[in-house]
Amino acid sequence: MQEFLYYNPNGIEFPLPESIVVTNKLIDYKDDNFIVSNVSMTNTELVANEIDFYINHSKDSFSKKIKNVEKLYEVNAIRFDLAQDMVYSQQVSNKVLLVCDNEQKNELLKHLASNEFDLFHIQEEIIKDVNGHIGNLTVIVNDDGKDVNLNVDQIIWFDEKELGTKQSGCFDPLKSSVDEVLAKIRENISNYEYKKFTTYDKTICQYHERREDICGRCADVCPTVAIEKDESNRHLKFSQIDCHGCGGCVSICPSGAIDYTPSNRETISYMSRFYEDQIPLIIPDKMDISSLDIKLKEDVLPFKIEGEKFLHESTLLTLLQESGSQIVFYTDFLSKGTKDSISILNQIYKAKYKKDAIIVVMDQNELVKALKKVDFIEGSKYKLSNMEMNKREQFAIRLSNIVKGEDLGIVKTGENVHYAQVKVDESKCTLCLSCVGACNVNALFADASDNTLRLNASVCTACGYCEVSCPEKDCLTIEQDIIKLNPTWFKEEVLAQDELFACIECGKEFATKKSVEKIASIMSPIFANDPIKERTLYCCETCKPKIMMKSYMENKGSYNNPQGVSL
Repeated sequence: MQEFLYYNPNGIEFPLPESIVVTNKLIDYKDDNFIVSNVSMTNTELVANEIDFYINHSKDSFSKKIKNVEKLYEVNAIRFDLAQDMVYSQQVSNKVLLVCDNEQKNELLKHLASNEFDLFHIQEEIIKDVNGHIGNLTVIVNDDGKDVNLNVDQIIWFDEKELGTKQSGCFDPLKSSVDEVLAKIRENISNYEYKKFTTYDKTICQYHERREDICGRCADVCPTVAIEKDESNRHLKFSQIDCHGCGGCVSICPSGAIDYTPSNRETISYMSRFYEDQIPLIIPDKMDISSLDIKLKEDVLPFKIEGEKFLHESTLLTLLQESGSQIVFYTDFLSKGTKDSISILNQIYKAKYKKDAIIVVMDQNELVKALKKVDFIEGSKYKLSNMEMNKREQFAIRLSNIVKGEDLGIVKTGENVHYAQVKVDESKCTLCLSCVGACNVNALFADASDNTLRLNASVCTACGYCEVSCPEKDCLTIEQDIIKLNPTWFKEEVLAQDELFACIECGKEFATKKSVEKIASIMSPIFANDPIKERTLYCCETCKPKIMMKSYMENKGSYNNPQGVSL
């Protein structure tokens, strides 16, 4: 397999590097395979239509175009090499359910060959529920007061209702046409393939096996049943076959437990390096750039992405700092997570550089204006070599490089992407460390060398599980939806500290002073008539049974005496 192919029947005005095969006759390479091509008429893994868009619209000099065209090929090669979006197949038979009235049914039958499908027809009003996925759908219907399961592989549903929109395998002819839907149904029967669009790390998930429902935002924003919450076990259930690959779950996940397989955080980091001293123009795959009649000013370079919703504050800041420029984002829709992320970054950049970080445009007129306005930002460039950190860690390090030694004020985070600061009333904290055990991103941690509870606010996901887990009343609270743009935000903060208490028998330090005093204050009134039991409250786990047994042996005779000492 060769790497790169550039095809243009009219040729190209400037030479391209030898790594790129240039041709005006595709037939010469009809039997060859390529990783990246500018056209879809070849045996190629990735089609990069942004290459011709750049060549045809850029005002860059020929020398810059030569370098930048090679960059665009290399960027797509990285995307291909690092992609984790494995392809799977699903067996689909010809069992098709038709949901419509009789007139629509008769019209559709005109488009079918005799016995082409194993076809069932029902009226919409008897449908109670739809479960499963393409190739394995179960439609529950009301048949004279009884629930009946219809097992089918695909559904043709005229004026499809919400019940049918979430599972794969349901198609509405009114959204396109009867011919288009039937063509899709036939294609699926012969070969239905789907991709794995997400990866999941349950160890940093803020929903997985929590005692209370404190997150699950990914399931809330999912437009299908690709992510669902198992409330009984606090587990997330993933159905890759039902996933559209939009990426909305990725941008809204607070910890980065969900990542996007076509272009994960590491992939974006590598791709961003090619945009040093370039102005990135982010273009989702779904946006039609072939019809755009615009000019790209010098140094503007397209940054093509597959899904439009997966970019978050960490990946966007990576592209901002690696390029040293503002970003133009050309899209007709922003997900909840991406929208909040852009708001956060624009607040940060305005505080530091007096400019927006990201300019969002939704049509050609806005794009033309933005391309005139967008520019490099002096002093904003920063390179980060470690790409294996999680979402919050990466963002914290990049943000700390912006803040440095300044105090730039406070950023207010949105209703979907949260940051926060944990606060502890030290007088009430016993250092039981329940909060540390509850925090799975290491924002809260203990330091045994000085008996402290510490916080790294910059990586806190604001999930609130530490607050739920703290056993002390009004001890731990959370100041929600803030990022403090000052150096202390990125440093370890001591929230509480205590001395260790030494066992009154052997001198071994076994607990914090406050925890022993708290237990003693509760139990001492109960043990007031038994000095031995009361003494055990101040003993370590080794000495406690020893003095109890010693007391028992010394007073053994009295245990048969009702007037004796009672343990």
